[in-house]
Amino acid sequence: MTLSVDETFIVGEDTYYSSNSYGFKHGVIFEDDLNTGYFYAVETQPQVKILDAVHIYNVGDVVDKVKPCNIKIVWTEDEQFASLLINNYCHAIFDFKNKAGYCRTAFPESNGKWDRKELTDDLIIELLTEKA
Repeated sequence: MTLSVDETFIVGEDTYYSSNSYGFKHGVIFEDDLNTGYFYAVETQPQVKILDAVHIYNVGDVVDKVKPCNIKIVWTEDEQFASLLINNYCHAIFDFKNKAGYCRTAFPESNGKWDRKELTDDLIIELLTEKA
């Protein structure tokens, strides 16, 4: 696993973190737009294009949103999986090889191009142990 982003942010503040694969033309973006937190799978070349997006939180629903949070974006060694962790809790995973987005609420529904599944602790183990 490769740690790409390790930063601190406040929920509900304008936040944007991105991380690109080195060997492929894809990356991920985490954004808090003051109302919601989303994690995006993107194509990075020739320009940034959103491939898929998963909902992470609604700012109004977050308890203790004034406390600083740690955000991490972690890639598998083969750069096919990118994971979003907030306070060391995995909220989302993108599987670029199989075009799948996983998040705790399975929201929004699939865009028809990428598969959508609810992210569970068992699924995290299943997805990432085969990549370790």
